[in-house]
Amino acid sequence: MIHLSNISKQHGSQILFRDAGFQILPGSRNGLVGPNGAGKTTIFRIMTGEEEVDSGEITCAKKTTIGYFSQNVGEMAGRSALEEVMAGSAETMRLAGELAEMEAAMCEPMEDEAMAALLERYGAAQEEFEHRGGYDLDTRARTVLTGLGIGPDRFDLPVESFSGGWKMRIALARILTLKPDVLLLDEPTNHLDVESIVWLEEWLSGEFDGALLMTSHDRDFMNRVVTRIIEVANKSVTSYSGNYDFYERERDIRLEQLLASHKRQQEMLAKEEEFIARFAARASHAAQVQSRVKKLEKIERIEIPAEERVVRFEFKEPPRSGDDVAVFECLSKSWELPDGGVHPVFSGASGIVRRGSKIAVVGVNGAGKSTFLKTLAGLTEATGGTVNLGAAVELGYFSQHAMEVLDPRKTVFETVQDAMPLANIGVIRNLLGAFMFSGDAVDKRIENLSGGEKSRVVLATLLGRPINFLVLDEPTNHLDIRSREILLDALKGFTGTVVLVSHDRHFLRSLVDRVFEIDHGEMRVFEGDYSYYLEKTRDDSTIAA
Repeated sequence: MIHLSNISKQHGSQILFRDAGFQILPGSRNGLVGPNGAGKTTIFRIMTGEEEVDSGEITCAKKTTIGYFSQNVGEMAGRSALEEVMAGSAETMRLAGELAEMEAAMCEPMEDEAMAALLERYGAAQEEFEHRGGYDLDTRARTVLTGLGIGPDRFDLPVESFSGGWKMRIALARILTLKPDVLLLDEPTNHLDVESIVWLEEWLSGEFDGALLMTSHDRDFMNRVVTRIIEVANKSVTSYSGNYDFYERERDIRLEQLLASHKRQQEMLAKEEEFIARFAARASHAAQVQSRVKKLEKIERIEIPAEERVVRFEFKEPPRSGDDVAVFECLSKSWELPDGGVHPVFSGASGIVRRGSKIAVVGVNGAGKSTFLKTLAGLTEATGGTVNLGAAVELGYFSQHAMEVLDPRKTVFETVQDAMPLANIGVIRNLLGAFMFSGDAVDKRIENLSGGEKSRVVLATLLGRPINFLVLDEPTNHLDIRSREILLDALKGFTGTVVLVSHDRHFLRSLVDRVFEIDHGEMRVFEGDYSYYLEKTRDDSTIAA
């Protein structure tokens, strides 16, 4: 369907890949992975024609429709949510109009030759219209919007009334409704809650029959959807047949084999170079020396990829808190509306956060998870009920808004140093190294950091301080898979107490031991890990059905 052969591309002095190649076959499910800056987005832009390769060849089957979802959704205005989604299928709608015109023309008298020509054009247009899913376009648009969390009651709202995160969902719905032959998705799960992610998994696996190439920071999502991984790294593109977990295992095996081959080659080269140096001055060995010099010149040197060094930071034991870290009884929260009305978020929530627990707060989008965390942390006042923190509790709170209060003029190092004024330079550099800031990266100004880098800075300032109760609202947002694994390891080793909201199921399954679910304004407590919670709620839904 799409073949990239011997392609090379560089930006300035940075070589992204040389003589690389891969193909996207009909119906295939491909995951695109690689470190930041390796060239993943460039691959997407090359496939859509937004960028050209420096050399190589790209071939694409005729009449192939490519749909590309990126994080840059552009301006949206002047349409309702449903109209915006339908507008993404402009060619399909144009074909619908063309078919209607031809059908009207067929009712008029005309010459046999003209009628034959019209019927031929009509047949071709109808085939294309059917291929694009034109007959169920409206139904598909409504289904996709609903699946992504925008229900019928919001179809007719102007797109300007939606926040940035919801606009991203509308943009994603546009591309999915298009039903392209090749679907390119750049981080489609950003801004989606668990329910929408699960729906998207099922839609891609069941409803969509085209080819898929996607990036995602959600390990579970990748594992459930893709059956092949394309890695862009170390100036090359490598394919692996399997999901993300298979790729990680196979990559490590290949690296071990490469290291062994490199070692053998280095030993061979050392022997040859020793022979050349030893006998270079002897006329009797001149022919042998020359032969070996030529041999070495022809040998292709095995290159070892630059390792992404992971620094392990030994976090200090946080001060011990009381056994009951937080106790909340009959807790409720409502927001006052501009018209004087009241919007209830949750009510009657009661529970205990015990020392050492790692608790997930779950619920559908808009259930009030973030509001509950703010109430628990004392950042917003409860409408009713009480929250009492236990003895010697030192609370640290993280949310996406924490990134906004960072001083943009300060460097990464200065920001962490301000949070840990008594720590020496070595301790701060070690902490920053654990959160993937090393070398010159510690001197980058906050204003020049990406969203993921800012998240890592805030998390470093939290975990480096003597805090024994962490309240984390979406700490995995903006973080790539490797950064999430680093945070996961840090929280596993944290001996204090954690209450968090996250949409990363792998993260929750690997960390939490209790679950608080907010459902229709009420809280249910599950005395088990995330897998136990999923099992219990699945059983409940089966009984209800």
